[in-house]
Amino acid sequence: MRLCIDWGNSLVKAALYNAQHTLAEQFSWPHEAAVTGIQELVMRTTPKAAILCSVTNHPAALDTFLKEHTHFILLDQHTSLPIMNAYLSPETLGADRLAMVVASHYDHPDKNNLVIALGTCITYNFISSNRTFRGGAISPGLKMRLQAMHHFTDKLPEVDSEGELLLLGYDTATCMRSGAVYGMAAEIHGMLQAYESEYPHFNAVLTGGDAPFFARQLKNKIFAAPDLVLKGLYLILQHNVPNLR
Repeated sequence: MRLCIDWGNSLVKAALYNAQHTLAEQFSWPHEAAVTGIQELVMRTTPKAAILCSVTNHPAALDTFLKEHTHFILLDQHTSLPIMNAYLSPETLGADRLAMVVASHYDHPDKNNLVIALGTCITYNFISSNRTFRGGAISPGLKMRLQAMHHFTDKLPEVDSEGELLLLGYDTATCMRSGAVYGMAAEIHGMLQAYESEYPHFNAVLTGGDAPFFARQLKNKIFAAPDLVLKGLYLILQHNVPNLR
């Protein structure tokens, strides 16, 4: 077994891959339950190797535990990758972005791939067909847009992303939701058009927590891949410990 852990801003996700290189089990926890959940999982399944990527400050005690019980890799700027990384500030690069592009290139090696991750932020992650990660763009995600409108004004209310969605809002809440959702969809659509016009043999992949919702809003041909980070982590782990017994 190989254990892959994605410590995100909102949830912690994990996946176990078996000797046949297929996903065996998948798990998720809120932050406060994640360490206990992962420890119990490791003791129950005894994986030989584990990899973790984190976009926030996860407990250092978890790294210690995983080092004691597995061949452990913390994905960072020093980790060996099956792709080239041309990002000029690798120390500030979210490790999940690397995992995404590794998986996308593995699935579509003959394409110029743009991975659009819809989470707390939107990240646009471009990997060329010569397996080089070039960077992309970062902008606010859906909840951040709604929260920012409330936080930076005196009178706009807190509005949840769930609720009635209309192009033509009829009150403040529906107007804010319309602006956040349709504005975000228009941004993604525009970015797709810009990349497609610039790069031949182009492929777009949508992932992240809000991907299923926005896949319905977009007219472009875009491939939705909800578990792209976990798959990329597994590929990076195999690249580093391919013959571990």
